[in-house]
Amino acid sequence: MRFDVITLFPELFAPFARVGVTRRAFEHKAVDVRLWPLRDFTEDTYRRVDDRPFGGGPGMVMLVEPLARALSAIRADQRAAGGPCLPVILFSPAGKPLTQPRVEALAASPGAVLLCGRYEGIDQRFIDAHVDEEISLGDYVLSGGELPALTLIDAVARLQPGVLRDAASHQQDSFSDGLLDCPHYSRPEVLDEALRAQLPGADPAVPPVLMSGHHAQIALWRRQQQLSMTWARRPELIEAARREGRLSKADEQFLKTLL
Repeated sequence: MRFDVITLFPELFAPFARVGVTRRAFEHKAVDVRLWPLRDFTEDTYRRVDDRPFGGGPGMVMLVEPLARALSAIRADQRAAGGPCLPVILFSPAGKPLTQPRVEALAASPGAVLLCGRYEGIDQRFIDAHVDEEISLGDYVLSGGELPALTLIDAVARLQPGVLRDAASHQQDSFSDGLLDCPHYSRPEVLDEALRAQLPGADPAVPPVLMSGHHAQIALWRRQQQLSMTWARRPELIEAARREGRLSKADEQFLKTLL
């Protein structure tokens, strides 16, 4: 798959492709990220990409012309590569929240053009003409779209075959089945006195069921932990899972015990 990124700060992306497990996706070209520095598509001496907003007010607005030239160059490059015309995604507080189902859908797609806005915003005429989807990371404002773009690329890249060593790993992530993930434990089995002093309030021992080797009981414990954590921290996800038919009769019976 391919991501074309329109950005004012391409240097933010280079280190990202060299570290972590997701680097495998870039090294093996499972995810091809192509950067398009917006200032390369200006024609004035100052390489201006923004100007004051009509109607007054603070901040600056990104100009239509450099954006249109950048997108035209991307479309030409996509055609030359024999690929499809990829949808344009703008990162914006007005967009729909990015969710795991949307990430999974993008991971199975040919890719997208990622438009990283800056300043006060982008000229609405470009958005109306070319943007297919607006995505938000949450109800807060960032300095630009580069961090959301990196977030989306990371979330999609880790789902590509061969990126995670255990192919089933992402299937147990939070939100993969609509609920939060369960707690996880590793060695040591019991904390020594020094570690207990550093972790006040924590149970010093791993839950016994995880040491039992009884796979059915472990699966039941993990499911109940998922339900408990989601019910306590994100109850709206329980309601959504119920509407979507993701909860079993056993799940519903356990939730009644929480009440």
